Amino acid sequence: MLLPDDSPPCGGISPALLRIREASIEDVPLILSFIQELAEYEREPGAVRATEDDLIRDGFSTNPKFRVLIAEWDGNPAGMAFFFHHYSTWHGRHGLFLEDFFVRPQFRGKGVGKTLMVHLAQIAIAENCYGMRWEVLDWNTNAIDVYQRLGAHFREHGRVMQITGEDLNRLSETKLPNEKRVKA
Repeated sequence: MLLPDDSPPCGGISPALLRIREASIEDVPLILSFIQELAEYEREPGAVRATEDDLIRDGFSTNPKFRVLIAEWDGNPAGMAFFFHHYSTWHGRHGLFLEDFFVRPQFRGKGVGKTLMVHLAQIAIAENCYGMRWEVLDWNTNAIDVYQRLGAHFREHGRVMQITGEDLNRLSETKLPNEKRVKA
């Protein structure tokens, strides 16, 4: 996992403030809070049925069904990426499916989302995935613009995003300011 050091800010991201880490079972209340906040943002505040017990059972057991990256800004929870593997019959390989991606409003525009996406791309490359997929609401033009700047494209006749090939490689190789590569 890549973790920032205490070097001065560069390119709008202050590495001393931003940390990406894998979620642990102690993060389950936070993960559920992020899911609920995302549902509110997506205008579906009553849609969340998941419970802490569901997340513990499915994400932190001997055979986890998903993984979560947590972004922290100056020690405060700033966002998350909730993802799992899926299989592409056309590619004959697995990929990463990004189920939920959320950055709290007060942390947007600070590079938190891009840093999470870079970490996901690095995981996809390390795990020999063909690419990454996710969905985006058609009215969320800010997110669509960000994803397209990262190299993602809409699949023809659909609104599911994916990033593959050279774009995925390029994203995974993006150098973030003043980071250190640390084994997780």
